[in-house]
Amino acid sequence: MAAPEHRTEKYARVSALEELLKDLNSNLAGANENYLKDSDERFTKIFLMGPHRSGSTLFLQWLANTGLAAYPTNLLSRFFGAPLVGAKIQQLLTDPRYNFRNEILDFNSEINFSSDNGKTKGALAPNEFWYFWRRFLPFDELDYLPGPELREKGDLAGLRDELNALANIFEKPFAMKAMILNQNIPELAEQFDKSLFIWIRRDPIFNIQSALEARKRQYGDINTWYSFKIKEYPQLKDLDPLESVAGQIVAINRSVEQGISQLPDHKKLVVQYEDFCRRPKYYYDEITRRVRDQDGLGGAAAPAYAGESSFSNTNIWRLEEYSSKDAAGAYERFQII
Repeated sequence: MAAPEHRTEKYARVSALEELLKDLNSNLAGANENYLKDSDERFTKIFLMGPHRSGSTLFLQWLANTGLAAYPTNLLSRFFGAPLVGAKIQQLLTDPRYNFRNEILDFNSEINFSSDNGKTKGALAPNEFWYFWRRFLPFDELDYLPGPELREKGDLAGLRDELNALANIFEKPFAMKAMILNQNIPELAEQFDKSLFIWIRRDPIFNIQSALEARKRQYGDINTWYSFKIKEYPQLKDLDPLESVAGQIVAINRSVEQGISQLPDHKKLVVQYEDFCRRPKYYYDEITRRVRDQDGLGGAAAPAYAGESSFSNTNIWRLEEYSSKDAAGAYERFQII
């Protein structure tokens, strides 16, 4: 990703917060190790895959609201280096089971369906949790390594154990964005017997527009690369912005399609964003069926669906720099390469 100093003021990282969190997580690491004793795989891990700006934040907010799965919250993200300790603290502060005479009711437990470049508001709103992922992944210039090298140099077993332990603490399947491994799905999948990979796709024309708009919000222009540096980054980074983003989205979708192609049906689900917006309950039923097929609910029953009946999608052309026809042409050119 682009260096923090290139971000617009609104999106700039807060150095004092970064230092505080680094110090806190370092000192909690030992306590985190103690909670790893319970890392047997009892619950399904649900991984959201696909391009940035494809609807994954809305999807995770929706899934969190159903009560089917636990997920990384904004509160838990503060404990990226000691998430098992963080999970216990989150339970202490927010779980009704531990509420003593309403002493602590200050945390926002409502999840709305708004976000800003993937960022949500509220202690219990979903978080992207990328700092957590990077603890286990030895990525450097690119956010990708060939499979054998990732297996050798990464700590995939550590990632597996912490996610299993997190799910066990919350006593639910655990759902999270996993786009940082869009191009390493086989290496992630082989760590779990109980996993579900959800590929979220969006009409590519509007996916391209949304990605260009995200560049502008984050960096003040559409020229700066946004999101993970995929293996095609060196060839795409200096292209015209439209071509760069079109190639980025084509490459990601192609990698995800290849990555899940060998997974059995009960471990994968393709979600078309526009169709999800029309009928979210259908996708809830598809997810719960797959999780049940894996015995991934820990013996519990899935909650009855009580969520939204539909969502309004944002597929309206707004970009001034290019037309929707330009975007369609760029996407088609990269599809045939």
